[in-house]
Amino acid sequence: MNIFKQAYFFLKYSIRANTLHGTHSPFVYQFLEQILYQKVSNEKIAQIENIRKKLLLDDRKIEIKDLGAGSQQNNNRIKEVKSIAKNALKPSKYAALYYRIIQSKKPKNIIELGTSLGITTSYLATASTEKIYTLEGCPNTLAIAQETFNKLGFKNIIAKEGNFDIEFPALLNTINFVDFVYFDGNHTKEATLRYFELALEKANENSIFIFDDIYWSEEMMDAWKIIKSNSRVTITIDLYFIGLVFFKKGQAKENFTILYK
Repeated sequence: MNIFKQAYFFLKYSIRANTLHGTHSPFVYQFLEQILYQKVSNEKIAQIENIRKKLLLDDRKIEIKDLGAGSQQNNNRIKEVKSIAKNALKPSKYAALYYRIIQSKKPKNIIELGTSLGITTSYLATASTEKIYTLEGCPNTLAIAQETFNKLGFKNIIAKEGNFDIEFPALLNTINFVDFVYFDGNHTKEATLRYFELALEKANENSIFIFDDIYWSEEMMDAWKIIKSNSRVTITIDLYFIGLVFFKKGQAKENFTILYK
C-alpha cells in the first residue's frame, strides 16, 4: 500500500478512535485502564532495549530467506541487520503492551509467528515463566535472535525455524489449547486467515490473538474484516498497527477502535 493510502487510513483511524473515557464496554474499559494505558519498566526490559539499540547499529550482512508477503520461491536477499532492525522491529510500546497482557492474563501456551531479531520474543519471555514458542522462516535472522536470547539468559524460549505452513500445524498438534498467539509472519490475506483458522481450533474463551500490521495492505485489511466477523470472536480492538481479538463468552459482539499513542 502506498504512503498516501496509509496516511488516509491512519487519518480515518485517528478520527474514529475512542479513548478510555469514550469506551462504554466494562470489559474493554478495564482492559484499557489496567493494561493498555499502563507503563512498565524494569531492568530486564532495559537490557532488551539496549540490545535493540545495538541491532540498529549492527552493520553485519545476512541472507534473508523471504517466505512472507510478496515473496517468491528462492527470493533471497542480502540485508544489513540494522536495516532489518529499523524496518521489521515493532516499537517498544507494542512489545511492552504484550508484556503487560501476559503479566495480567497469565497465559499458559504462548505462540509467536515471526521471531525476526527476537526483541518482541524477549519481552514475551520476560513476562512469563511459561514456554514461549516462536517460529521464524529465515535461519539467518533466527540466528541473530538466538544471540539475543543467549545474552539475556532465557531458558523458556523454544525457537523453531521453518515454513509456517508446516511448523505451525505441527506445533498446534503438540498442545491442547492456545491462550496467546501473536501473528507477525506472512502478511497475506490467505495465509493470515489460514493461520487464524488453525489457531481458532485450539482457542478458548480466555484466548487472546494479536494480529500485526492490520492496515499493511488492502489484503490485510480484508483479512481483519473477516476475522472480526467470525462467529466465535466477541471483542476486537483496533489499535491501527495491531488488532486484538478476544473470545470472552457472555460479551456482546463489538468492534472497538482505540487511540493508542
